[in-house]
This record gives sequence, C-alpha cells and structure tokens, in this order.
Amino acid sequence: MPLGISLMPLETRREAILHLATGADRAGWDAFFLPETWAHDTTVLLGAAAARTTRIGLGSGVLGVWGRSAATIAMAAATLQDLSGGRFTLGLGASTQQLAEGFHDVPFTPPVPQMRRVVTQVRALLKGERIPLAAAPGARPLRLNLPPAPDVPILLAGLADESIRLAGELADGWMPFLYPRSRLTEGMARLKEGADRAGRGLPRLCPTVPTVVAPDPGEARRGAAWFVAFYLTSMGPFYPRTIARLGFAREVEAVQAANTTRGSAVVPPEADVLLEELTVYGTPDEAQARLARWQAAGAELPILLLPPNLEPAQIDFALHALR
Repeated sequence: MPLGISLMPLETRREAILHLATGADRAGWDAFFLPETWAHDTTVLLGAAAARTTRIGLGSGVLGVWGRSAATIAMAAATLQDLSGGRFTLGLGASTQQLAEGFHDVPFTPPVPQMRRVVTQVRALLKGERIPLAAAPGARPLRLNLPPAPDVPILLAGLADESIRLAGELADGWMPFLYPRSRLTEGMARLKEGADRAGRGLPRLCPTVPTVVAPDPGEARRGAAWFVAFYLTSMGPFYPRTIARLGFAREVEAVQAANTTRGSAVVPPEADVLLEELTVYGTPDEAQARLARWQAAGAELPILLLPPNLEPAQIDFALHALR
C-alpha cells in the first residue's frame, strides 16, 4: 500500500526536513510532502530534496491559494517536475484566514471560487495553453515559457462539503487534514458528487494524518494528544468547528476546556476517541494497526505527518517503524 511522509509546519530546521526526505527515499517510502505556512518557501526546499533523492515522489502539502498567483504556482510546479525527473505532485488548499490576511496581506474570501480559479489556470498553463484570465480579461494572455508538464497531479485539501466536491470535480486527489477517520465515507460521498458533476472518475483519497510512534506507548499517546490539543486550541476556529460539525462537538469542547493554560496539551479520557479518529500513534505494532484502519477506511495514499523537533535518530526510527 502506498505511503507518504511529511513534517508538521512548525518544523523549520532545514537539515531535519531534508533528512526526512532523503531517509524516506532510502527506506522505500512512496512520497514526501512538505507543507508551507510562514517559514521556508516549500518549493525551494522541494527543489533541494529533488537534488538529494532519486526515486521518491515529492509534493507540496499544501501550498495556499492566496500567497501565490496561479502563474507563480504553475512555474514552480513545472520547474519541480523537471528537477525531480517527473516525481512532483502539486498539493493546493485554502490555508487559513490568519495566513492569508495576517501574513500575505490578502483578503480571505470564501475559498471555493479562488481554488477553482487557481486550479483551472494552473492546469491550463501546465498543458501549454494560454492562461484563462479572470482579473484582467482585457489583457493578452500568456503561456508558460517552458515545456508543458500536463502530467503533474493536483491534490486539493478541503474539509467543507463544497471544497470536497470541488476536489472531486477538478483534482486528482482529495487531501484532507484532521478529517475524522470514521467520517471518510461521508467525505467520499461528497467527493463522488463533485466527480459525477464533472463526469469523471473518483480522485484518490490522500489524507494527511498526525503521527507519533515511539517505543513507549505513553510517550506516543502524549505526542498524539499534543497534536490534537494544538490544532483544537491554537489554530483558530476552523478545525474545532469542522470536527464538531462532523459529530464530535462534546469531545472538542472537552479538549478546549482541558487546555486553558498556554502550552498545555491534554486530551481528557472523555475525548480519547479523537486520538483514534484523527491520528496514528503508539508503539510500532500499535501504530501499524492504527494505520491499517485508515487504509481500510479507503485511504489510498495516507500521508503521515510527524511532529516537529525530532532528533535524526527519532526520524529514522519512525521511517522504519511505520514502513
């Protein structure tokens, strides 16, 4: 079964990121994905990873559609496809209001129209076509001055129903993050609605899953709890609201109530189900069993997201324990 590996965006040590990419390449992993927030330029680091690896797929996981124009994204995708010898996958998403407005200084509007426009323009440019202009329709549209790269797969992140339908309509894969495992069937139904709307086949399911593996099960649980607590208390209202909407409102409230002190990372017993629904964790055997549940739920390319600040030996342990 194909497997991808990634690192949480809080990891900013360049050599740690590249250590994971090269180690995953040697260990036989299928794909290495790198997210982008407010630190390194992901496309530059993926270029470095392309130079240091030989066989593993490389992907953005994800680039936001607010921080770059579609033309800039297409240039980066075509360049990375060339540098990697055809190993690049373009992951795109709406990102967050905080990043769009608080970092890129761009108004955050309902994201589906923006994602539709960006994907449509990027596809056209990668095919060698002139860009279908939207903001300046009176201008002369240009082509990408590079050989066409129409085979670059595009994955779309999204948790809202209409975003998932858009992935079904336009993308090669759906790349949800923090989407409860037991609700993937519902998400796939929305994905199929989008695919049916466009008269095309169903895209791949490629969920990004917070992952902590350690020899000590208590250490692994604490790491998984940190992931869940961080995203439910420190990253704005979107993730808590989405997970609550999908049937876990009481558990979300319990996590938020248990983490009122800055830096705390507690998942109380009454919210334990969120660890099973949102993460892969445990000793190697336990983590493998939990990963198998994601695969049984339909994940065709699970992308396992490791926590930040791991030592090289811990990265190597995870690579070999999970593969």
